Amino acid sequence: MDDNRPAEAAPKLQTFSYRKPENLRNGKGIVQLAQSDIIRGRVQIVREGGENNLHSHTGMDGFWLVLAGKVKFYGPGDVLIGEFGKHEGILVPRGAQYWFESSGEEDLEILQMAAFEKGVKVSRVNAEALKLDPNSIEVKDLQKQD
Repeated sequence: MDDNRPAEAAPKLQTFSYRKPENLRNGKGIVQLAQSDIIRGRVQIVREGGENNLHSHTGMDGFWLVLAGKVKFYGPGDVLIGEFGKHEGILVPRGAQYWFESSGEEDLEILQMAAFEKGVKVSRVNAEALKLDPNSIEVKDLQKQD
């Protein structure tokens, strides 16, 4: 790293603060926190169920941490991997098949950190048909709000 480079060439720091949106219109929403070329942080809010289908990702590892509520993660054949509550979670390595659903009485708020493998195209590989219309997921980007 060149410590003598001009300030405008330095990496851009990103700050953020998470607050659960009060006005989610649908059963599932995503709050984008911050992102670089190798990592992304966001929070998914799931009101009820919010099931997704069995899938995996190429070129991306996922780190999940429950902030509120409860979640169940499943593998192939709907085998329960684990149920996680506040401050518990799971690391899903690239290529591993999984799906999850909210399993508590309160809304699920789950932090997702994604790490991207350099030089590999990230893609979602669906192993089953979608259970939720991706267009029904509300996305709020904190980096683009005033």
